Amino acid sequence: MTNNDIFKKLRVALMLRDDQIIEILGLVDFRITKSELGAFFRDEKHENYMECGDQVLRNFLNALVIHLRGTKENPKNPNDVLAKHKAQIPAKATTKERAEFKPKPRDEEKSRGDEAPSKTSAAKKPSKKQFPKGNNKTQVVEKVKFNFGKNKKA
Repeated sequence: MTNNDIFKKLRVALMLRDDQIIEILGLVDFRITKSELGAFFRDEKHENYMECGDQVLRNFLNALVIHLRGTKENPKNPNDVLAKHKAQIPAKATTKERAEFKPKPRDEEKSRGDEAPSKTSAAKKPSKKQFPKGNNKTQVVEKVKFNFGKNKKA
């Protein structure tokens, strides 16, 4: 497992955003920019991918201990810190809250462009009895038998 994999798993497990990671690294006076941090989380095939070095991971783990546990003078409860992280994550919008983006029910009477709307208010599905096999509809495709490359021997 590479340092990048460890770094990614820690980020996901602790639900940390990039700006939070930068603040945590600041606890041990390790400065890193957001773009440098983003390079660690890119795909290995990406041109701006950068391998996370031992120094970055070591400083992040040391800073994470301080962030979660606190110092001797000011101890913290790690569960409280993690709960605070969960509270900072914005809740996903549900479909109930965003009703303006729901598709409107389709009005079948107005949507038929080839025919005028019928006089009845409810559009009915044509039954099989209306279109028997011998109807006068024009066939779009002729009846073709496909043998899928197999020669039929007579």
